[in-house]
Amino acid sequence: MGATAGDLIARDLVCGWLKSNGSVFDVAVAPPFTDGVDWRHVDPAAYDEVIFVCGPFGNGQPITDFCERFAGVRLVGLNLSMLQPLDEWNPFNALFERDSSRTTRPDVTFLGAAPKVPVAGVVLVHPQNEYPDAMHETANAAIARLAASREMAIVPIDTRLDVNSTGLRTPAEVESLIARMDVVLTTRLHGMVLAIKNGVPPVVIDPFAGGRKVLAQAKAIGWHMAFAADELDDGKLADALEYCLTAEARAAAACIRDRAAAALRETRDAFLAASGLNGKREA
Repeated sequence: MGATAGDLIARDLVCGWLKSNGSVFDVAVAPPFTDGVDWRHVDPAAYDEVIFVCGPFGNGQPITDFCERFAGVRLVGLNLSMLQPLDEWNPFNALFERDSSRTTRPDVTFLGAAPKVPVAGVVLVHPQNEYPDAMHETANAAIARLAASREMAIVPIDTRLDVNSTGLRTPAEVESLIARMDVVLTTRLHGMVLAIKNGVPPVVIDPFAGGRKVLAQAKAIGWHMAFAADELDDGKLADALEYCLTAEARAAAACIRDRAAAALRETRDAFLAASGLNGKREA
């Protein structure tokens, strides 16, 4: 009937409880999951107890088939939202519901472990007609492999604002999202710049053979986790990703940001001096 993150957290929590109690158990799964048994095919007589964990529970298919198959086996419900009043229907020998006609409890996932994985922003350049020799497919495929190489929460971020594929509307929205990432994987110049500006280390791929403006900018500011599209190596990209997830990389990004800002203040002053406007209105 579908599986949410909360369902799986609750399942793993209960499995931990049972293991600590010395219980031997099977976990019933449905496609696409394969790390357990199919309740439709196991022998009900092999079990002393069946525990149904997490989610809505109502008197209809496939629940009725489930209850009929395990009739005579002690049935326990945990963290369920009972869809019918208990005085009308309650197939459980023991019920520790999340909510029902008789009570409401906190969801058990409050007790679950809270492992955190890196949050990675993926900022890809769109194909540009002015660059027919760009290696976008090669660069994007490398980013996709890198994103899949370890457990991470992937956040697509589109920096283009005339049309935006991720629902962002302003530069502040784009930059605020980038600033909240642990790492950025990007083929865009401003994907790299806005990441470093906010102290977020990026893994950068210039989508051109030999590199062009993206790699030139990386060299100018001194960011070394940047690669040309014709010189990609998955092992080196993985090493770059691991580095970018360190405190050392965040410190390096902040240092580069501060150094670049200092240099640009000189550029600003030189620009104003060279403009010859002397405070006059500029066209």
